[in-house]
Amino acid sequence: MLSAASEDYLKTIYKLSEGDETVSTQALAARLNVAPPSATAMMKKLAAMKLVRHEKYRGVELTPAGEKIALEVIRHHRLIETYLAEVLGVAWDKVHDEAERLEHVLSEEVEAKMAAALNHPLRDPHGAPIPTLNGEVARDNWERLSDSREGISAIVRRVSDENAELLRHLSEINLVPGTPIEVLRAAPEEGVLQLKIGGVRKTIGLAPARAVFVEITPEN
Repeated sequence: MLSAASEDYLKTIYKLSEGDETVSTQALAARLNVAPPSATAMMKKLAAMKLVRHEKYRGVELTPAGEKIALEVIRHHRLIETYLAEVLGVAWDKVHDEAERLEHVLSEEVEAKMAAALNHPLRDPHGAPIPTLNGEVARDNWERLSDSREGISAIVRRVSDENAELLRHLSEINLVPGTPIEVLRAAPEEGVLQLKIGGVRKTIGLAPARAVFVEITPEN
């Protein structure tokens, strides 16, 4: 049995690398809000368990065993978020913190029943793909709204779920998965985008726009 902290490290390495690249200890420590020496000590521990490969000055990457655990924890997290939102009616800006606590204790039996009750969803309330039981996960190729050019039309597909205040703001302006948008004006020097969101004109800062991922519509 791994500790919750160990699982959090594996999950975070996966998210930072997207399964393809090594991750620096500095980046890992910053994301988890721990001191770099603490992150280094955990990497040595996980390497001894053959869950990561860690080389000094070259970063860390998951082994197949470590990736399997990371994807299982991510599956738990996103299933819990979906269950809380769709079945219990918990607001989408509150489900992340609840899932962070519950993801480490979810049994296989409850996981299976939860997935069945939700009709085996493919994505969580924020648009993130839910890994399958076999560890398969969809690879999205969407672009950040902050990088979108003026004049394009798109569909919001995913938003970052880790900042509750940001999620409340995005919900208030209807910048949520499934919403059609148009970029009316891109003004990076002013730090804003002018959008038409579901037919309504809105202005959004580039900082929150970086947390939104969109799919450009084919005609553009």
